[in-house]
Amino acid sequence: MQKNQIDKVRASVLQQCGSKVLIQLDRGRNKVDIQEGVIKDAYPSVFTILVNDDVEGNPPQLLSFSYTDIITREIRMKLC
Repeated sequence: MQKNQIDKVRASVLQQCGSKVLIQLDRGRNKVDIQEGVIKDAYPSVFTILVNDDVEGNPPQLLSFSYTDIITREIRMKLC
């Protein structure tokens, strides 16, 4: 993995801070979790997404991901 790729992903996420996104999480063994949230903050190594789980009535969760998760396709994000 090249530093150039990580820098591009970091810049893209930083630009989209505050935007609503649809994230697809690969949980392994053909399990995929799709959630909607808002990109809260972008830090040098990770970024956070606030996910509101309306289905089960749970309180909002703050999830953190590394930029390499996007490159390796552990998660996929799409703007809403």
